Amino acid sequence: MKIETSELDDTIRPVKKTDLIYGIDDRPSFKDAFFAALQHLLAIFVAIITPPLIIAGALDLDLETTGFLVSMALFISGVSTLIQCRRFGPLGCGLLCIQGTSFSFIGPIITAGLTGGLPLIFGVCIAAAPFEMIISRTFKYMRTIITPLVSGIVVLLIGLSLVKVGVVSCGGGYGAMDDGSFGSLQNIGVAATVLLSVLFFNRSKNKYLRMSSIVLGLALGYGLAFALGMVDTSAASSQSLSGFTVPIPFKYGLDFNLSSFLALGLVYLITAIEATGDVTANSMISGKPIEGKEYLKRISGGVLADGFTSVIAGVFNSFPTSIFAQNNGIIQLTGVASRYVGYYIAGMLILLGLFPVVGIAFSLMPDAVLGGATLLMFGTVAAAGIRIIASQEINRKATLVLAVSLSLGLGVELMPDILSTAPEFVKGLFSSGITTGGLAAILSNIFIRVKEEKTE
Repeated sequence: MKIETSELDDTIRPVKKTDLIYGIDDRPSFKDAFFAALQHLLAIFVAIITPPLIIAGALDLDLETTGFLVSMALFISGVSTLIQCRRFGPLGCGLLCIQGTSFSFIGPIITAGLTGGLPLIFGVCIAAAPFEMIISRTFKYMRTIITPLVSGIVVLLIGLSLVKVGVVSCGGGYGAMDDGSFGSLQNIGVAATVLLSVLFFNRSKNKYLRMSSIVLGLALGYGLAFALGMVDTSAASSQSLSGFTVPIPFKYGLDFNLSSFLALGLVYLITAIEATGDVTANSMISGKPIEGKEYLKRISGGVLADGFTSVIAGVFNSFPTSIFAQNNGIIQLTGVASRYVGYYIAGMLILLGLFPVVGIAFSLMPDAVLGGATLLMFGTVAAAGIRIIASQEINRKATLVLAVSLSLGLGVELMPDILSTAPEFVKGLFSSGITTGGLAAILSNIFIRVKEEKTE
């Protein structure tokens, strides 16, 4: 923070240097806001619809049910994003935070679904959401536990975990693994074209080129993929084009199971930690402080909205939502942090949920095209975590906390077979490097005691 004195008067005002084109409370023109919102949408669309597709496949659900779950995931993501950006009383962080279907819940949800089907899934998701909501109201008492160091570690692990997803997409996705084309020169070439294009446009001094760098990169990659015959347009004809989806509360009913409830409750706790890290990174990128009452209010509101919108999701037959880390990378790349852009994103998501046909163009995009852009964005998420960690004093205790957390978190991420003989409950809880590393960061930060030697 720098103090600057005006030449016109003696007023002293604090000025925080940022590299933003639009700050949190700035209102971009329609054109600028639409371009920025479109880039966020391109980055999150696949991530939002993937969890319901994975869960539906694991539970062997029919096409109609699967389509409805995907539509509700988009619809609820739009409602959740609006709550986060707009802030309704204590609900929401008031930042450009985008919410979507969380990957962290996939394992426990599939386990619950195999036990009691969709009614049990939605019942325990609603019942366990208050875990996160309660945590949100106790942050001012938990700052000694969930410190900026812990938050930074979680953000770093989120970014590093997402990089793997980006690399898989660059190679052609999981479908390419099945047909033997994974890592082909064609896939890698398209992904590299997108990545280099995004970098080229993002380094421009022209704000419009910078804000549209991801869109332009994706457009070039999409065009190249189409020319190479990688876009399967015949898939569109097989899609259901019955144009309007009506949200129906409790369509599949509710059920309850104690073990599923406890398993999901633990995941909600980890989601609260992830949300803390995401809001912290977003605050830093947006030029806001990561200490003090204002920061705690943003954190508390963001996590409370996380839990509250997960209740809404269960009511409308969707899965728990969480703040998406990758959008922090887009804010850095575009220089647009205005929360008003979130209103456009929310509207787009709600429309996509009500009119599924609109999403077909996105679903036709080859994985390699999206991978080239997301790989860069996920890397910036990891970099944001490093910035948070670097803002703290790295003493002996911090070094040990980092060592334990990253070793366990990345260890599970790199070698998931280490848990192959563990009980299903343990395997489901610790199969995620984010979960394992996040819990390790919390526990090691609490229990490691190091007496620092004073130097003269």
